[in-house]
Amino acid sequence: MTSFCRHGFLLGVFLPLFLGSLAIGSFAPRAEADEGMWLFSNLPLQYLAEKYDFRPDDQWANKLMRSSVRFNVGGSASFVSPRGLVLTNHHVGSDTLQKLSSEGNDILAKGFLARTTADEIPAPDLELNQLLSIKDVTAEVNKAVEDAADTAAAAAARRAVIAKIEKAASEETGNRCNVITLYGGGRYHLYEYKKYTDVRLVWAPEADSAFFGGDADNFEYPRYCLDACLFRVYEDDKPAVIEDYLKWNSAGPEEGELIFVSGNPGSTSRIFTTDALKYQRDIRMPDVLDFIRRREILLQQYSLGSPEKKRRANDEILRFQNSRKAYMGMLGGLQNPAYFSERIADEKAMLAKLESDPALSEYASAWKQIGELQAERAALRRESFSLNTRVYQLARTFVRLAMEDQKPNEERLPEFRDSGRASLERQILSPATIYRDLERVKLADLIARTLEIRGGDSELGKALLQGKSPAARADEIIANTRMHDAAFRKQLYGGDRQSILTCGDPLIELALVLNMEERRIRAANEELDEIERQAYAQIAEVLFAIDGTSVYPDATFTLRLTFGVVKGYEENGKMVPAFTKMSGAFQHQEKHGNAAPWILPQSWHAARDSMQGDVPLNFVSTADIIGGNSGSPVVNKDLEMVGLIFDGNIQSLTSDFFYSEKQGRAISVHAGAITTALRNIYDAAHIADELEGQSKK
Repeated sequence: MTSFCRHGFLLGVFLPLFLGSLAIGSFAPRAEADEGMWLFSNLPLQYLAEKYDFRPDDQWANKLMRSSVRFNVGGSASFVSPRGLVLTNHHVGSDTLQKLSSEGNDILAKGFLARTTADEIPAPDLELNQLLSIKDVTAEVNKAVEDAADTAAAAAARRAVIAKIEKAASEETGNRCNVITLYGGGRYHLYEYKKYTDVRLVWAPEADSAFFGGDADNFEYPRYCLDACLFRVYEDDKPAVIEDYLKWNSAGPEEGELIFVSGNPGSTSRIFTTDALKYQRDIRMPDVLDFIRRREILLQQYSLGSPEKKRRANDEILRFQNSRKAYMGMLGGLQNPAYFSERIADEKAMLAKLESDPALSEYASAWKQIGELQAERAALRRESFSLNTRVYQLARTFVRLAMEDQKPNEERLPEFRDSGRASLERQILSPATIYRDLERVKLADLIARTLEIRGGDSELGKALLQGKSPAARADEIIANTRMHDAAFRKQLYGGDRQSILTCGDPLIELALVLNMEERRIRAANEELDEIERQAYAQIAEVLFAIDGTSVYPDATFTLRLTFGVVKGYEENGKMVPAFTKMSGAFQHQEKHGNAAPWILPQSWHAARDSMQGDVPLNFVSTADIIGGNSGSPVVNKDLEMVGLIFDGNIQSLTSDFFYSEKQGRAISVHAGAITTALRNIYDAAHIADELEGQSKK
């Protein structure tokens, strides 16, 4: 359950986007391992030809690119039929499944099947993005900032030119257009996306099938999960006609076979300097973990209140459990002294090499500059706070919207630019249910946490509490706010700036009180971001001087190609097979005493004798993935869908910082398991037929 971006909104701070080939601190070209999250505009063709005797052409790459899809809630997917059918993970779709659920109709837990297209349920606020083109706009961006007098001026000039490029491209194409920073600022690419906003649920298995083994098995292997679900995109109220989609291959891959993964990895940090990594190890990650554990416990306590409260909190609980385990794995990797000693030695060797080369010596100061910034980052981290419940996020968005819309487009915060306005509207006007009692519990705890950070006698603390306890203050705010009401938000959005700021809603008033301090902290972080961006751009120039651009940039939640082979691994002196079987799920349940979370749904038991137990269920490969790759298609050389990425094993959790194929593995659902389950467990042969190209419709 590796979808970093699916859950990462609650964890993220700025992570610069750097060159991943320095996974172990070396500036050498890629090793023989199948490492890399490659741009579709810069695939490692020579490496693939030399190692695998396979050289994909532009037609192959463009078809795979256009067959791939990005979920706006985080995660990846792909088109798998000419009638708009989209395959992703159950846990990527869980945000929508939760929003479509209600008391007495828990789709997230019990699953769903549409017998006909008329039965397919519209998602309330889901947006899918299909990448159409990539254009290098580096020269245009760099020209705009070359005469900037200082850091602030450079940051402003860069924001302005990016906003201008995005708006012009969006107006010309009618599509979503975003400028993506790559190589730490060494390159800027314009990505054009087609948006699909009429997205409907087609099929989802039970949560007990998709997340069989629960938190205990998460990031482990062997696994027995049917972590898959299907949506369909519509245009003009009809299933969209899709030209580029992946043909299905229920036979799946063979052991040792070369496979490719096309997805949207969220964020990696493989070229961080050792000083930046120490900040992550000692400051940021422990702080994030503290928040995750706190929220996980809070949600678990809330869920004990009633079965309905458990249903309301369940998706969030799973997200925080996933994040907790992921961060513990990443932090564990950074806390290994052997890793740091190697990184430090490699960094010293590189700096010595640069200082001895007159053509490159000027770049050596970049490492020192980044190091000096980390103390400032730590200081900002220690005073940072967050009230990011759903209703507060909405209120803050309205307050900022009223303020940002008074500015020219190029001067606005990125999330309020014209290029993203339609997507922003879809989120703030979503009719999805917001549970006030759950919001109250979270808000009270976040107010209390802010007091722990800033102190009860601080001006911020006094402004938050207004003479009341955190619980009483949260009760008062949630009892009187109308932010949970989509009709009220629509009315606010249709009004003018003054009507928003004077509406009297207590959350709007709270957002106004906190706005200046939130913006101060954001601005301070953005200034550090800009300095770091320029420093890492210098590091990127070193790489370009040595290797050209035959290296891959760190992940940016944009489409990348990774590859590897289907392969088991050794653990504790024993070989872990590459494949598990559907019959193994029942054995796994029995091995754990038929106790939760190892209880398969009744539908599986009813179909046990007819489900073809020898069909592979999950498999592992050496593909280089990270959170955000969840839902990525796994294809063979013929661009046939053979699997669906849904997790990494515990040894892969260090992939945020470095890749190793010794034990790290990407875990996938086997294509044959999905069609077998559809036919033999879920009475959904019509969907299996559509996947396998047998549909008559």
